Amino acid sequence: MKKAWFIGVSMVIPLALSACGGAGTDGDPGSTGGAAVEAIKIASLHPLSGASAADGQQMDNGAKLAVEAINSAGGIKSLGGAKLELVSADSQGKPEVGQSEAQRLIQEGAVGIVGTYQSAVSANVATVAERNKVPFIIDISVADSILNQGFKFTFRVQPSATVIGEEGAQYLFDMSTAAGKPVKKVAFLHEQGPFGSGVRDAFTRRATELGFEVSPAISYDAASVADLTTAVTQVKASGADVLAVAGYYRDGVLVAKAVNAVKPPINAVYGVANGAFDLPQFPKEAGAAAEGYFDANYHPDFTKDTTKAFAELYKERYNDDVRTGAVLSYDSVRVLADAIERAKSTEPAQIRDAVAQTSLESLMAQSGPIAFDEKGENKGAIPILMQVQDGVVNQVWPKELAQAEPTYPATAG
Repeated sequence: MKKAWFIGVSMVIPLALSACGGAGTDGDPGSTGGAAVEAIKIASLHPLSGASAADGQQMDNGAKLAVEAINSAGGIKSLGGAKLELVSADSQGKPEVGQSEAQRLIQEGAVGIVGTYQSAVSANVATVAERNKVPFIIDISVADSILNQGFKFTFRVQPSATVIGEEGAQYLFDMSTAAGKPVKKVAFLHEQGPFGSGVRDAFTRRATELGFEVSPAISYDAASVADLTTAVTQVKASGADVLAVAGYYRDGVLVAKAVNAVKPPINAVYGVANGAFDLPQFPKEAGAAAEGYFDANYHPDFTKDTTKAFAELYKERYNDDVRTGAVLSYDSVRVLADAIERAKSTEPAQIRDAVAQTSLESLMAQSGPIAFDEKGENKGAIPILMQVQDGVVNQVWPKELAQAEPTYPATAG
């Protein structure tokens, strides 16, 4: 199994997939003077402890598998087959810890950083990367504000809060209208940080344009919340026909428990960049309460054989179903490796210039290859709509990426 997967990976991650030549040119080995490099240190910075540790560990595992695949395929060939060395660090989900760890990793020789999951942490890490002129590839962190600072060394692989929020509203409108029960009022429950607030704002803007109401908006502290029954009771009294939720995995399970207990008269629970509702672990943990849940989110494209093979390897290696974060971290390491290959250099500034010229096939559902605009946003990144159906998460919208038809209304059972 392992050997077969690496053969498959070598087909989807050739390190010269970019349409542009990057920072280096033939005969110009960058900062190495043509000499072989023994190892190239890159960093994986994620919450390996704390409330989001399960997601952080998945993402670190995805980064490890990417490094393993690249090294097994010959390493960085333009640098004499140099191997990548992954250094993993724990942000603890805390902005100040992420900031200090990023500085330490750079001082210890990391030529690029992949991370970090929480938007507040990534905002601090981006500042450190910019100050030190070292490329930072955001695998997960949705807040628009991170890339609204004019940074030159920070790039995001996943779609932004604006893209997910606006497309999430559009998908809900289109799907509910096609089902003959157009949405009229949505209650929005979200974690209170820049992630949840940013997604709420983008969703509300597009919903207003489409003619449906978003009210009430209810926030909570994802790190400390232990029960969401009161919030869901407020939703029940609001008259909303859909409950939208933007949050992380642990609080997503709490939402399912609260909805199952309170039983608000809604047509659907609808995640928007939700960290739980599209993961295979969610229906296993929430049981029948998870049935019918939607999530408009970035997601691996499981219509691709390569993505299926990666999921199988992850399960074999770690005895766990792969989460989306692991795939995004895997892709983010590939972005760095591809840039180093084309830059023919371990000089961070040259790697950064090559990252900016990326054109790389993704294992995620995308509208095109991974390619970055002038702000560092991935132009190919889009959300898709998924639904828990008979205990399995299926892609249901848009139709060209669908594995199954959506079921709407879909009140949790």
